[in-house]
Amino acid sequence: MSRAVTNRRKAIVTVIAWTVGLLIFFPIMWTVLTSFKSESDAIAIPPKFFNFDWTLENYVAVQERSNYFRHFWNSVVISVGSTLIGLAIAIPAAWAMAFVPGKRTKDVLMWMLSTKMLPPVGVLVPMYLIFRDTGLLDTRIALVTVLMLINLPIIIWMLYTYFREIPGEILEAARMDGAGLKSEILYVLTPMAVPGIASTMLLNIILAWNEAFWTLNLTAAKAAPLTAFIASYSSPEGLFYAKLSAASTMAIAPILILGWFSQKQLVRGLTFGAVK
Repeated sequence: MSRAVTNRRKAIVTVIAWTVGLLIFFPIMWTVLTSFKSESDAIAIPPKFFNFDWTLENYVAVQERSNYFRHFWNSVVISVGSTLIGLAIAIPAAWAMAFVPGKRTKDVLMWMLSTKMLPPVGVLVPMYLIFRDTGLLDTRIALVTVLMLINLPIIIWMLYTYFREIPGEILEAARMDGAGLKSEILYVLTPMAVPGIASTMLLNIILAWNEAFWTLNLTAAKAAPLTAFIASYSSPEGLFYAKLSAASTMAIAPILILGWFSQKQLVRGLTFGAVK
């Protein structure tokens, strides 16, 4: 009897999980479908799901109007660059807070987290003026710097959580064997926290890839990533839903593929230390 209840519970949970998953995935599916429609089919009422004339003209028009690969490369440089620099700063910081905590460690962590509560528009003007006066406006360096700074609290918090799960005795044993600070971090701590570091890196690449506020306000043409590429199809002249959907599909496809192939590492890293 208990087995039947357990099986029914599993079935209910499975149905609920699939329902929630489909609801979350529906906007992405609708965007992809719309990208293959003509503009008239894209705004048709009632909506056409699969019974329309499939076409690739939107993708051709998008590529003819904009250089997709230039925007794509900008997104890669900005997201990966900001994440790698953030990790280089965050790993020593998280190590110090996890293994050599001070009286103000928790206060510092809370202060870093509180910076995420500040609306970005509150510092837009000074940041814009700084980059304008230093000649860094509309450059990859500016966006890498900004995205690294705004995501740095998340990187440190995640790494701090992972490092806290590593037994301190292991590091003490390494010190007794003569390992210095550099060797301790590079050859002992970092390999043990690879799942956590990998998931942190993937999550922050996704956050940087999808960042729109700073990329739209600090770039014009040269360093414009895919978020600006998408926004260019929304203008006062009107919305071209099919072409906008094609541009959105081309922008999200790389990050979806990355997430699909790295989902095991991402889940493993996010649950790192949760199950003993």
